[in-house]
Amino acid sequence: MVKTPEQLRTLRKQRKTKLAADSQKMTNPNKYLNTLVAKKDFKRPNKTPKKTALRKDIQAGQILILLSGRFRGRRVVFLRQLSSGLLLVTGPYKVNGVPLKRVNQAYTIATNTKVNVSSALSLVEKLDEKTFFAVNDVERKSFFEDSAEKSKRVPEDRKSLQKNVDTKVMEVVKSTPHMKHYLANRFALKNGDRPHSMVY
Repeated sequence: MVKTPEQLRTLRKQRKTKLAADSQKMTNPNKYLNTLVAKKDFKRPNKTPKKTALRKDIQAGQILILLSGRFRGRRVVFLRQLSSGLLLVTGPYKVNGVPLKRVNQAYTIATNTKVNVSSALSLVEKLDEKTFFAVNDVERKSFFEDSAEKSKRVPEDRKSLQKNVDTKVMEVVKSTPHMKHYLANRFALKNGDRPHSMVY
């Protein structure tokens, strides 16, 4: 259909006005977005993070094998799950050098071996995770600090609780045959071992 000159002029004007409006939107998009979308007070729901569920194969007193970190390969005694979802474990320290520490359950192997730690659980039942694992703000004198200077950065209440918990756990470890040697030995795999078919 052939358009008349007047119709062509109106089409050109419409295109020019549309281009001008589009360019203005690009320069100040918020102005036009506010006119198109009604302002609403969006309130995010106060969702508290869910506590990590404890694995079914892990119970108090279970012997766990650590798979990562400084003490990987060490066997430790599981005490309880903390509010953050991490696991509170101990070596004991005198047996394999593992102190009271937090570990992620994803990096542990639960064994079938278990000891009775009911006497030690009462000591760590009301443990405040944030204050207990805080480090004293002691300035380092040098990069190569000795063990005496390093121990100053560990709070005294943490040291005393470590001794009390290990004393209770050691009573059970000594009464169980071969348990002390079992915890002292590091877990390792050799060539040809199949970890997924092993019974721990």
